[in-house]
Amino acid sequence: QVQLVESGGGLVQAGGSLSLSCAASGRTFYNMAWFRQAPGKERGFVAGISSSGGNTYYEDSVQGRFTISRDNARNTVYLQMNSLKPEDTAVYYCAADRFLWRLRTIAKDAWGQGTQVTVSS
Repeated sequence: QVQLVESGGGLVQAGGSLSLSCAASGRTFYNMAWFRQAPGKERGFVAGISSSGGNTYYEDSVQGRFTISRDNARNTVYLQMNSLKPEDTAVYYCAADRFLWRLRTIAKDAWGQGTQVTVSS
C-alpha cells in the first residue's frame, strides 16, 4: 500500500506559476499521475509519469505549460505549472497506479487528499 500527501496549492494570478508536490510513503514504486477536479466537473487526468521517470504523459490543454517529474530517492512527485489560466482552477489530486496502461483513467491504487489551486483573472 502507498499513502500520498499533496502540498503546494494556493492562489495565483493568471500567467503565474505554482509547483505541487506529492510525498509518498509505504510501498512507493508506482506509476504516478496528477488529476484535477473543478466544481461541477468530473475528475480528469492532467499528467502522468512512469515508475522509472522515463516516460511522461500530458493532457492536451496543459502540454507545454505543465511539467511532471519525480525524485525516487525522496519518494516525491512534482507538478510544475506555468502560464496558469483561470480554467486551471481545481482541486489537484496525486494518484498512484501499478499499471501504466491505465494511467489516464480514474482507476487508481491510491489517491491523495487533494490540494486547491485557484487562478484569478
